[in-house]
Amino acid sequence: MNLKDDISRIVSGEVENAPETLESYSHDASLFEVKPQVVVYPKNADDVKALVKYAKDNKTKSSNLSITARSAGTDMSGGAVNDSIIADFSRHFNQIFDVSPTIGHAQPGVFYRDFEKATFEHKALMPSYPASRDMCTIGGMVNNNSGGEKSLEFGKTEDFVTELKVVFADGNEYTVGPLTREMLEVKKRLTTFEGEVYRKTFDLVDKHYDAIKAAKPNVTKNSTGYNLWDVWDRETGIFDLTKLIVGAQGTLGLTTDIKFRLVPHRPHSGVLVVFLRDIDRLGEVINVVLKSKPASFESFDDVTLMLSIKFMPYFLKMLGVTKFIKLLIGLIPEGFLLLRGIPKLILMIEFNGETVDEVREKVKALDRQLFTKHAYYEIEGTEEDPTESKAEKFWIMRRQSFQILRKKVKDKHTAPFIDDLVVNPEYLPEFLPQMRKIIKKYDLFATIAGHMGDGNFHIIPLMKLEKQSERDKLRPAMTETNELVLKYHGSLSGEHNDGMIRGPWLQRAYGDEIYGYFQDAKNIFDPQGIFNPHKKANADWDWTMSHIRQSF
Repeated sequence: MNLKDDISRIVSGEVENAPETLESYSHDASLFEVKPQVVVYPKNADDVKALVKYAKDNKTKSSNLSITARSAGTDMSGGAVNDSIIADFSRHFNQIFDVSPTIGHAQPGVFYRDFEKATFEHKALMPSYPASRDMCTIGGMVNNNSGGEKSLEFGKTEDFVTELKVVFADGNEYTVGPLTREMLEVKKRLTTFEGEVYRKTFDLVDKHYDAIKAAKPNVTKNSTGYNLWDVWDRETGIFDLTKLIVGAQGTLGLTTDIKFRLVPHRPHSGVLVVFLRDIDRLGEVINVVLKSKPASFESFDDVTLMLSIKFMPYFLKMLGVTKFIKLLIGLIPEGFLLLRGIPKLILMIEFNGETVDEVREKVKALDRQLFTKHAYYEIEGTEEDPTESKAEKFWIMRRQSFQILRKKVKDKHTAPFIDDLVVNPEYLPEFLPQMRKIIKKYDLFATIAGHMGDGNFHIIPLMKLEKQSERDKLRPAMTETNELVLKYHGSLSGEHNDGMIRGPWLQRAYGDEIYGYFQDAKNIFDPQGIFNPHKKANADWDWTMSHIRQSF
């Protein structure tokens, strides 16, 4: 079987297998290396359908044959790598269709930064963008069920997808969206593969309704497992397969078209930045902040702060000369303040509003409650353009720290394996010190940043993964961390999803019964196993660990 020649005959898009191409696509933003056999750039839905039909028809000849969708390759869980076929949607599936104040319609390869510009023209926003907003595509956001700094107020991507077009395992494209009982019955009566998917999925979620509903993690955000609990609601009578496909990491089908619900983009914002002396009263601080109903509540730790200062030249490369000089000038006052001691946490609490006065009052009200007790510095920015606010330097550190970590920092590299845990805020005063002990125990140089309002933290160590002694830390450190998260009834991933790194943990996190239902869902949609293997409910720890990247 010659994949390149075979596929070139059935698609109009490009097909490549040059060594440098395969090497490039053997990595995403994770710590894994899996080299594909061929990379396909489908031009349209017909190409995607032809590719899936080829995999379906030839699976018995080659059991390893499979397809993994990819766009920007910013996935941190290993969800965008594969040892068979990579289908890159970023080259051709990059058209923005209709955008209005309430709806945005585009293809999965569209970069979020371009989609946001189009929505801003209508004073609208798709608010579930992640920290990688300048690099990621909307297809990746859908398939990972992304969230970010706005998720505290608005929710995650699952809350904004209104309709998808998806190529199922039979090689046909279907429109998926919320259905009433009557519409569902029509689908279930179909004698096609589509009808089979609807019948079997409904039977699964209805027969085990109570157990599945009870399994939904009791946290504000979750990207682990399959969202079976949100597919069928007996009270409303709504059955919605988008809830299952969003966050499935392309393991159930290939997304070709996306419609989002949009929200108004409020023109003014203000940020209260708090330098926290210690975290002993963190729970009290969080409660006070959340009562003020901020638009976002972000944080980063002292390690992130010092890393940003130490590797300031990286900001020059990322921001350009003009913005970099503004950043340096803006940081001068903070330099004097830091002489009083490095804060344990920097908290950024943002408020949005229709007027400057509205936002300013929200900022000052919270300032009055927090400043004397918990902080030794606060700063306010209420400009019409948030990028010009006095707090922007802290947003740069928070958002761009991820970019810095993606780079090689001297002789260490990003090792995202405990990078997306969620613990409800009331547990954080107990949880964070124990988490720090684990980091210290394994001698990990790790930053802690995240979404304080919903307890979603990104702990991203920098490690020398070329050394066996460093790779030997991964499994035990992850085991201790994940067990600690589960002890506090948390989720192992709020945004970054399962992929190869957390898929092997699903059975432990959910138990045998619910894990079995996850596998049932995978088998309903993908009976031959052609979509993105070794991820989520089909992940295997030995396979995962055998593909740790060893050279950079």
